[in-house]
Amino acid sequence: MGARPMLVAAEAAALFREVVGSVFKERKPWSELFDRTAFSRPASVAEATQRLRKNAAYFRINYLILMLCVTFITLLLNPTSLLVLGFLTAGWSYLFVVRTAPIVIGGRTFSEKEKLIGASGVSVLVVFFLTSIGVILATALGISVAAVALHGSLRTPDDLFTDEIEGQNGGLLGLFNPPRPTNRLNVV
Repeated sequence: MGARPMLVAAEAAALFREVVGSVFKERKPWSELFDRTAFSRPASVAEATQRLRKNAAYFRINYLILMLCVTFITLLLNPTSLLVLGFLTAGWSYLFVVRTAPIVIGGRTFSEKEKLIGASGVSVLVVFFLTSIGVILATALGISVAAVALHGSLRTPDDLFTDEIEGQNGGLLGLFNPPRPTNRLNVV
């Protein structure tokens, strides 16, 4: 009974490492992101928007890493939020990884879907209504979006190879799109 949660956790960790590794391979060099010679003031709002779109498509993994770092630092500056999130993570882990038997309360057996709904409801209640974690996460998101928007609109994307990637993904949120299959026909 104790081996199943360990096996599931090991498989989940391996899958997580594989996904993170494949995502980080798409990261662009940080020297390219912070090339001071590539920054200039856009002539109009339309140009700033176009720059932001191209830079978001090209630097999407770097922007994601930046957003995660800002969120991590914001949470580190509020240790109580880390403690609460740790308790929530422990509760979710217990409910869905460690505990293999169904939950029975008052003679009623709860399904996996009901456990998910209940755990989600408790998490939303704790994060947004009982603690300030929701505000902390919103602050981190606001700082991240402002930094990405500022960088994306001020960096000139002329030297980037964005033509080939514009059709492949949808900017920063294109990270969540599945990869398109490539045509591997060898025509001689």
